[in-house]
Amino acid sequence: MKTNRPVNLDISTIKLPVTAYVSILHRVSGVVLLAGVLVLLYMLDMSLTSEESFGELKELLASPLAKIVLWGVLSALAYHFVAGVRHLIMDAGVGESLEGGKRGAKVALVLAIVLIIAAGVWVW
Repeated sequence: MKTNRPVNLDISTIKLPVTAYVSILHRVSGVVLLAGVLVLLYMLDMSLTSEESFGELKELLASPLAKIVLWGVLSALAYHFVAGVRHLIMDAGVGESLEGGKRGAKVALVLAIVLIIAAGVWVW
């Protein structure tokens, strides 16, 4: 039996590679998108129910909190899209090496940040 095994594994002290962070964030963005789709469907229902509810939705979307929620959903969509394309490219056999995976993860993060900033500019 090995005696140098950790007794209590503290996850906050483990240094994960950039590829792990990109993968974890891809899963988180998928969960956020699920919740965001529910919010967007509710907003679609409000916009189609009546003229009064459409007016209420317009007033609601003018509030900063609604803009933050909308920006969050768009940010999750942008990140999930970029990370998904990265996975599709890797499925095609490009960037499967350790260095290629790290480079692809960094490119995905940069592209996602650019799209998230663009979404913020568009919403505000």
